[in-house]
Amino acid sequence: MNTITLNINGKDVKTETGKTVLEAALDAGIYIPTLCYHPDLSPFGGCRLCIVHVEGLRGLPTSCTTVAKEGMVVKTNTSSIEQVRRMAMELILAAHPDDCLVCSQNLNCELQAVAQYIGVDQKRLKKSINEKPLNTENPLFNHDMSKCILCGRCVRACYELRGVGILSFINRGKDTYVGTAFDKPLSEADCRFCGACIEVCPTGALTDKDGFIRKGNKDSALVSCRSTCPAGIDVPRYIRFITEGKYKEAHAVIREKVPFPMSLGYACNHPCEDVCRRKDVNEAISIKGLKRFAAESDNTSWGDDIKKATPTGKRVAVVGSGPAGLTVAFYLSKLGHGVTVFEALPVTGGMLRVGIPEYRLPKAVLDAEIAEIQKSGFEIKTNTRIESIDNLNIQGYDAVYLAIGAHKGMKMGVDGEDSPGVIDAITFLRDVCLNENVRPGDRVAVIGGGNVATDAARTAIRLGAKKVDMIYRRTLKEMPASEEEIDDCLEEGINIVYLAAPNRIYKEGNSLKLQCTRMKLGETDASGRQRPVPVEGSEFTETYDTIIAAIGQTTDISSDFNINTVQGNRLAVRKDNTTIKNNIFGGGDAVHGPATIIESIAAGRKGAIAIDKYLGGKGIIDEQIAPLIEASDCIGYEKDYVMQPREKLPCLQPDKRLDNFVLVEHNYSEDAAVKEAGRCLQCDLRLKISSVKFPPKRETTKGR
Repeated sequence: MNTITLNINGKDVKTETGKTVLEAALDAGIYIPTLCYHPDLSPFGGCRLCIVHVEGLRGLPTSCTTVAKEGMVVKTNTSSIEQVRRMAMELILAAHPDDCLVCSQNLNCELQAVAQYIGVDQKRLKKSINEKPLNTENPLFNHDMSKCILCGRCVRACYELRGVGILSFINRGKDTYVGTAFDKPLSEADCRFCGACIEVCPTGALTDKDGFIRKGNKDSALVSCRSTCPAGIDVPRYIRFITEGKYKEAHAVIREKVPFPMSLGYACNHPCEDVCRRKDVNEAISIKGLKRFAAESDNTSWGDDIKKATPTGKRVAVVGSGPAGLTVAFYLSKLGHGVTVFEALPVTGGMLRVGIPEYRLPKAVLDAEIAEIQKSGFEIKTNTRIESIDNLNIQGYDAVYLAIGAHKGMKMGVDGEDSPGVIDAITFLRDVCLNENVRPGDRVAVIGGGNVATDAARTAIRLGAKKVDMIYRRTLKEMPASEEEIDDCLEEGINIVYLAAPNRIYKEGNSLKLQCTRMKLGETDASGRQRPVPVEGSEFTETYDTIIAAIGQTTDISSDFNINTVQGNRLAVRKDNTTIKNNIFGGGDAVHGPATIIESIAAGRKGAIAIDKYLGGKGIIDEQIAPLIEASDCIGYEKDYVMQPREKLPCLQPDKRLDNFVLVEHNYSEDAAVKEAGRCLQCDLRLKISSVKFPPKRETTKGR
């Protein structure tokens, strides 16, 4: 690397050959005001704010376009420079909204900061163009042309950083503005919605819809799929690997955060898709489907490559073999601790096994995944119910993790619910999974509107029920079950009865009578949904063979545990959400209540970190498995990119699934997966764009 020395404001400055005077000054901590310059873009020189005096050169050249040379002598702040700079700033502001210099909506407004540094605190020149209305018609972005100063940053970012090139200067002279060819909306102009233009805009002419970045952490706001995932899976990274045909690497990215990549690919509730920014353009990326594709496309036994630390001599007991318990066991075993998992049931997996029907998560898939996880070295003892924590301490366990789940169904609180033929959904699903002889009869009612209710209803159909009614006290809008689960219910002929609630059950011969009341929605309650209110005199009665209550679950905690519980019979934990007392820890459904697979895995991760620290470790459970490859900034132009629909996962036809538990949702083909991954907006690329240096604050002399 060749260096040269130049003198700026009496100070000798070393810089690399080829850098401009502006770059040399900024690197040396000497601020020169500018608005059209950006460190990631080619120099433009349009704003005329970065003018300097260079000995031997005529006039006042722009420092962003002047290459630094050996021995060059530069002055950046003479009175003549400041005068010209101030006039240039006033000309820029002449076409800007009147409140620009006093606006407090955007505390990071670069234009305002530079104007204040230069010393322009009010507008002197008359506005030269009329204010234009705010354009809010495009997905994700707003465009306020009245704030545009024609610095060209957005145009250059679109061409130079992303290689898309749909933005340009339209017209000439005072009528010039930044737009698309023929003033097409961004979606019709084949915008990639990468946000680079917004990231480099110095004035707020281009902004994110709803100002979402100002509401919180920029990384979290921009890459919402990653930040919303309870386990923090780097979604854009593994999707990018899929687009490159690197499926093993994509699988490895997922395994960096979770030990159940395949089970999640089958049965995750995918909160990441709910916040995917692509859904505001047309449809969210099928993140769950791509997760499954990545996991199933890696045909290696990944458990063989698990790195295990030297044995520590410490022993940990994990009570419960659900996703939280097995996650704790996996990470602590890798860290060298001896781990034994105790499971009361004859099978492993907890709710993964006995709460999710096989048509959603095949037993063979779960078996294979648990076998890979067990290669980390822990032991599982089934048919072993733990009644006393003290006994585990006596046996020499240094720490205990309670992951006992929420396997007890909640009561409906109606007369007759203890009648024969009335069963809770958790017991019903567990009996089916354990191959008990479950015969619900021809007519089945399922009370509830969550995913457990949909699983129970769809299972009843597969067990021969001719009529299945799901009875839910609110409307479809408030229904907590996932959209795809509701759609599957309707496809399979399940009748959803909205705005109805049970109030009495009684036996009549060999049948059950279910009396319900019609409901209407009233005031909003603590859940944020409208409270269902009974409609007087609206009772109606239906006849069923079996009634399944799916209104919630609770934890069945042994009184011999001698630990405190909180509302809902949940384990009481400290502020770290995992420590119960002394050497006892807990997590999963037993702590936060019935939740999702990914939330339980996240709880297990926290538990492993806390227990390792308690045992004297550093609590570091993550390791880099996939290569860290720098993503390319250039995403290129692609015709009709925005219009590409979401690739639908192939599914078993409804008439082929009503009498069996065959897997309903199939995997993507390679072509479909790569195509779907290519729909990703790659929001994380925006985080790579360099920040500009704001001017140092000057002390005002106003009022002295």
